[in-house]
Amino acid sequence: MENFRKNRVPIETTLSMTLLLLLFLLFSLEVNSYEYDPVDNLAINCGFSGSITFFERNWVGDIDTKFIEPQTEQPSVTSSASSTPSSVDQVPFATVRHSQSKFTYSFPVSNGPKFLRLHFYPTTYANFEPNNALFSVTVGNLTLLKHFNASLWVNRDDDNYLTVTKEYIINVETGERLNVTFTPTTTTSYAFINGIEVVSMPPYLYYTDPNDSDPSDDLKLLGRGTQSGIDTHKALETIYRVNVGENQISPHDDTGMFRYWENDSPRYLEHEYPGSYQSGFNVQLNYKHNSVPNYTAPENVYKTARSYGKYADAAANYNVTWNFEVDSEFTYMVRLHFCEFEYWLIKNVGDRVFQIFIGDTLAEHNADVIVWSASSNLVPVHRDYALPLYSQGGSSSQSKKINLSIKLRRLPKSMITRYHDVILNGIEIFKISDDADNNLAGPNPQPQPVLSPPQQVLLPSKNSNNTIVIIVVVVVAVSFLILAFAMGVLVFLRRRRRSRDTEDTKKEGSTSLPSHLCRYFTIAEIRAATNNFDEVFIIGVGGFGNVYKGYIDGGFTPVAIKRLKSGSQQGVNEFLNEIEMLSQLRHVHLVSLIGYCNDGVEMILVYDFMQHGTLRECLYHSDSIQPLTWKQRLEILLGAARGLHYLHAGAKHNIIHRDVKSTNILLDEKWVAKVSDFGLSKVGPTGTSMTHVSTVVKGSFGYLDPEYYKRQRLTLKSDVYSFGVVLLEVLSARPPLVRNLEKNKVSLVDWFRRCYEQGGIYEIEEIVDPYLKDSISDDCLRCYCQMALSCLHDDGNQRPAMSDVVGVLEFALQLVVVSEEDRRRRFGGTQEEGIESEQRLSRFIGDGDHESGGVLFTSSDDFGSGTSKVTTVSASTEEENPLVSATVFSEIGNPSAR
Repeated sequence: MENFRKNRVPIETTLSMTLLLLLFLLFSLEVNSYEYDPVDNLAINCGFSGSITFFERNWVGDIDTKFIEPQTEQPSVTSSASSTPSSVDQVPFATVRHSQSKFTYSFPVSNGPKFLRLHFYPTTYANFEPNNALFSVTVGNLTLLKHFNASLWVNRDDDNYLTVTKEYIINVETGERLNVTFTPTTTTSYAFINGIEVVSMPPYLYYTDPNDSDPSDDLKLLGRGTQSGIDTHKALETIYRVNVGENQISPHDDTGMFRYWENDSPRYLEHEYPGSYQSGFNVQLNYKHNSVPNYTAPENVYKTARSYGKYADAAANYNVTWNFEVDSEFTYMVRLHFCEFEYWLIKNVGDRVFQIFIGDTLAEHNADVIVWSASSNLVPVHRDYALPLYSQGGSSSQSKKINLSIKLRRLPKSMITRYHDVILNGIEIFKISDDADNNLAGPNPQPQPVLSPPQQVLLPSKNSNNTIVIIVVVVVAVSFLILAFAMGVLVFLRRRRRSRDTEDTKKEGSTSLPSHLCRYFTIAEIRAATNNFDEVFIIGVGGFGNVYKGYIDGGFTPVAIKRLKSGSQQGVNEFLNEIEMLSQLRHVHLVSLIGYCNDGVEMILVYDFMQHGTLRECLYHSDSIQPLTWKQRLEILLGAARGLHYLHAGAKHNIIHRDVKSTNILLDEKWVAKVSDFGLSKVGPTGTSMTHVSTVVKGSFGYLDPEYYKRQRLTLKSDVYSFGVVLLEVLSARPPLVRNLEKNKVSLVDWFRRCYEQGGIYEIEEIVDPYLKDSISDDCLRCYCQMALSCLHDDGNQRPAMSDVVGVLEFALQLVVVSEEDRRRRFGGTQEEGIESEQRLSRFIGDGDHESGGVLFTSSDDFGSGTSKVTTVSASTEEENPLVSATVFSEIGNPSAR
């Protein structure tokens, strides 16, 4: 017993140490489980002798190695770069192997899929210029690069893009060697290489496992084609590998395969919306409930994401979009990585459901990451899609660069989902070799424009330096003369076209475009702003054409872009008219014209973007928009009325809008109303003797002034009638004309008049939007209806001026804001005085003396003084003496041109 006690402490200590060691080993295994240990891990530093360690990885020089096969022709040469900026890694880009004849690297590797990475740094070396490098790269009968010119793939203006890395996935059969051959295109061109990597990967990381019965791992085919999986006889080229939502992930931070993950913004992300970046660095991912191995992507890929944006408006309808330039005439595999790390928010199936578009093809109608991850969050998953991008000519057609977009769209509010948002964590895009010619090569990028042709000329070495100088001088001189001649011809043609355009414009009775008053956009700028008029960007369609949402000024300024369609009923006159009108008008309640484009057949107008669209869209209760309150509607109408009043009385000349309707009243992000679309506007009557403008009838059915329609006499009161129709439209939330209703309800104006004549405001309840019935007081409704009837009078002389409409709307808005008790106090003080005031108010707004044309209103300013002040405006004054406070004109936001 005593001996046992003596040995007890060391035994416990030993057990404790053993337990700690086991825990340490388990921890080590857990940590190492995120690393894949490749069987083959070759890093070749071309043109270098010996070996060097770079970021804890050993790079072996190819000089005096057995990797290069003997050359039967001129042997390859090694050189050093004349200089390497700090942004370019010394390994492997400081040295190079190049040759004017074919050379081959042969690597003895194990069987299975391999990453083959080729590194190029096109800069000046001791023995050759990379501008002369034009070559192809093959592996057996597989073509990786054809007539490749690395100089065209770099961005000389950005130090971060001075090198080129091409990554391929190639399966090596048992007993084969991996032979990589470089072949110059001509006898005078070079082939070169700075570095080569050969790294093994798991057998089914990207290839399809033929024994896998899980349908979730299948490759989903989009569009036409026959791609059902990626067999090992095919090769892949990695086109893009992107970590969505955070910084890039370097090769040594990958899961053991040295993959590089780029950042998505700003190079590929169309626009970084506020709050769209999400992160979950403090969470622990769960790989146990899913078949996705933990080496599929680094954890930081799954712990960062993009969403719709925490600060996005509930009614916003943009797509979260990434754009990638790819080669046409190939099939692409697109892998999207997902992980719901917001476990406190997304818990159950259906919490976050969204749509995925790849190349404008609907890839997922109801994407639910929780469903894909076996009803669990914190589980990484990915989805693979195959997208053929062939033209009608098939795979043999000429390849060119095109855009491949990935777009995430929220479900409509009508579809059930608790958290109306999207999510994406990572993107990988691979080009799949075609079966026809076993090819992965695409075209070089288009060369960047230069002011003069390259002065580097390939000459036989026997020519002297003097000869080289003479030839260079001659080439430069001739090029200069050709350039000068071309510029002269271009200037001549441009002046001639301007002269012709000016003459055509004068023939049409319009002045030249006021480029000094607003900004001119080139068609290239417009195409860039709308992704080449992508249909996804269409936010409206009208008689003029499509309206697109676009982004200018580097993608940070949203704008509305209205494009005249071919065959539009609205032509060049309306186009010029709107530019001239809006470029000279500035008011807080008029939409601002930013600029225009007039390029050939293209006639385009660019406006400030109105976040909430048109008044009509917000009135007709869509599932995605909360119905407007009565107070909101009055505020919007008041803003629009102030804008029209400015046109009628505040501008240099009286201006008649001629197309007032709910679709031409736009709402910005703060629900401020702005009158738009001035293509039909006319300068009103001038002088005291003129009462109207004789012109052909133009406008929109349902809103047209009957007096103008019958007699072709356009007046300022024509706008008032149209605004009266808008008043009814806002009250009822229905269009002016609905032809499929019973006959007495087809015309909203006729239905309203008949109801009001039969029973006043109590009969009007049949017309009122059901959403509003419990929120409008009788006094406010009576005031509003009387104003609408006045605006809709058949005799234009009996209609109020827009200044009067502004005043009545101000008063109606106060009736909403001020409580009954407060209103009685402001009108009289005692109950008896309040009753008397009510009777007086009833006479003002209820009797409606149409014969005299009198309209009575109380200015909103009077409510602040505590006294009632009623102003009588005679309709005979028109707009000559509007009797409206100058505050209307103080709302001119910026009287100077943009």
